[in-house]
Amino acid sequence: MLARGRALIARPKMICFDEPSMGLSPLLVKEVFDIIGKINRDQGISMLVVEQNSNYVIKAADYGYIMKSGKIVLDGTQGQLLNNEDVKQFYLGGGNEN
Repeated sequence: MLARGRALIARPKMICFDEPSMGLSPLLVKEVFDIIGKINRDQGISMLVVEQNSNYVIKAADYGYIMKSGKIVLDGTQGQLLNNEDVKQFYLGGGNEN
């Protein structure tokens, strides 16, 4: 949290987050993503978030990229990703079993 605060002091145009949920309780993970979204909306700072917790990151993103073995295999807007059956099945724990 201190590193995030220090980053904001510089008034950046973009902040990169690498696994901001790692090691946090589910309650704190929700709070971190709420704060990331608030900073983005209120201050207009772009966020680049690398995260394995797909449920939180897709719902917080305007646009996302899904990588497998270091290659981008899918990208799209939040709506496109949330409505994609492969994303639902493999990353969000739902969707058709086809």
